[in-house]
Amino acid sequence: MSDYSLLADDESEFIDKEQFLKENSEKKTDKKIIVVKIVFFILCFILLAEFVAYKYVVPLFESPKINVTGQKNYTMAQIGNRLAQMDTSSWLKFDVNKAVALLSSEPEFESVSVQKKFPNIINISLQERDPVAMTFIAYGGKSTLVQIDKNGVIFPKKTNVKYDTSDIPIISGLPIENMSEGMRIPSKYRSLLEEVNSIRQLPQKYFVCVDEICVLPKEYGNYELALIPSQSKIRVLTDRTLNEDSLKCMMVVLDVINRIDKDVSEVDLRYGSVSYRVK
Repeated sequence: MSDYSLLADDESEFIDKEQFLKENSEKKTDKKIIVVKIVFFILCFILLAEFVAYKYVVPLFESPKINVTGQKNYTMAQIGNRLAQMDTSSWLKFDVNKAVALLSSEPEFESVSVQKKFPNIINISLQERDPVAMTFIAYGGKSTLVQIDKNGVIFPKKTNVKYDTSDIPIISGLPIENMSEGMRIPSKYRSLLEEVNSIRQLPQKYFVCVDEICVLPKEYGNYELALIPSQSKIRVLTDRTLNEDSLKCMMVVLDVINRIDKDVSEVDLRYGSVSYRVK
């Protein structure tokens, strides 16, 4: 074998070895890149898992954030005290149906809506009853002033709440002896509450001029009304229909009578005619 052939073999062996080292180095580099990618994806997964855990999982087991809207005369503390009867330690344990039942048992609330919003929000929407009239009933061994809404539901008057009651009339003579939470006046008198509510929606404040509406029972379960004006102690008898026209008629008649005779004790507007009684 010539020297040239030996040199060629050595050179070929050297090239093969260099190629092998190069390929081996590239494989190691590829393995390192793969390892780095794996580590990177593991770290990303851990960070994502922590983010999901702290944002969505952990809040499920913590006390929820309770948002209340619609309340006028109730504070968050009072609502919280009512909800304290149930388990509010976590969003998962918060029972929507029980919360609705507890809040609906308050006679001052006309409607209650409770919704859970993932992961830790409780939204409570309340609608408090608006009084359209007031009356006195026996409660706790004494005569108590209570409020009545447009649907005839009776609820207590809050002593710590101040609002204008000048156009909220007092209705006396309703057959109510004792009060229970959420009770309603007898059905035949609810039309009277609807009429009072309709009149209160008018721009004129007619009930500022009326101190009291007296219910006068008649035979066969019917009734009539007697109005006591605020500017005069003359009792005005009317039928059971109460509307804007009847109130306007009352005011005109009282104005005329006060001019011609100041000793009148009672005016009768029933049966489509006008008569009066002198003291």
